[in-house]
Amino acid sequence: MAVQQTQALPPQYVEDLQKDYGTQLTTRTAAPLDTSLFAPKVAGQDQAQQDAYTMATTQGQGIGAFQPYITQAGAYDTAAKDALTAAGGFTGAQAYSPFMSPYQQDVIDATLAEYDTQAAQGLAGIGQQAAMSGNLGGGREGVMRSQYQNKSDMNRALLQSGLLQQGFTQANQLANQAFGQQTQLGQLQQGLSQNQQGLAAQVPGLYGQDISTLGSAGAIQQAQEQAQLDATREEKRLAAYEPYERLGYLGSGIASIASGAPGQYQSMVQPNPTPLQNALGIAGVAGGLMTGYGDYLQGRNTR
Repeated sequence: MAVQQTQALPPQYVEDLQKDYGTQLTTRTAAPLDTSLFAPKVAGQDQAQQDAYTMATTQGQGIGAFQPYITQAGAYDTAAKDALTAAGGFTGAQAYSPFMSPYQQDVIDATLAEYDTQAAQGLAGIGQQAAMSGNLGGGREGVMRSQYQNKSDMNRALLQSGLLQQGFTQANQLANQAFGQQTQLGQLQQGLSQNQQGLAAQVPGLYGQDISTLGSAGAIQQAQEQAQLDATREEKRLAAYEPYERLGYLGSGIASIASGAPGQYQSMVQPNPTPLQNALGIAGVAGGLMTGYGDYLQGRNTR
């Protein structure tokens, strides 16, 4: 006895929809999707980042970063040594000699000559006094001349020593002044040398701050550019997959009508999916629909 199989067929409009879907699916998936249109791109380095890199690799590292300060410190140190050496020349028993006035002896000679002139006039006055008193050529005149001469010689020696002492004192004061000035200059040069060494020690840190600031500012700009690239890529990706989305939604609706169950469509374009994930999702939906459509055709042929 022959077995008769009865199968409920979908309405004609469902079959028409399924055929149209199959045609669109074949057409849409015949050519590969050009994923290069929305391939990920990496934003290049911002100019500030490039400057930071250049500074870090050329100026911010190595002896070149602080060599000018070290060189200047060495120059100041040499100058300080020279100044202190010069100061040492203004000490000792002969330190005053360079400061003695070259005209001092002339002044002394002129002063003593004037003194001798005055002393001679004094002696002449004694002779006049002796003549007036009737003692000219006598013993009293001799005593008076001897006393006057002794006193004059003593005063002349005191005057000469005073002049010499005055010149020595002045020269010695100038030597002490020069010693103090050279010592102060040497100490000043030492201070400048230490300042330059301190600056040299600060240079790497200052360069580091500049590098960090440039790098941070550049990173902000790079992140902004990367966000723009990502947004553009997402826009192109959504545009590329939009026909597939409509096709998938259509297939889900046809399957729902054919089965009589409420349709539930889940978008295949999730935030930042990979092209491979999208392709697998489309293939899965298409495969399921085609399997169901094949079963339907097989059942129709057996009627």
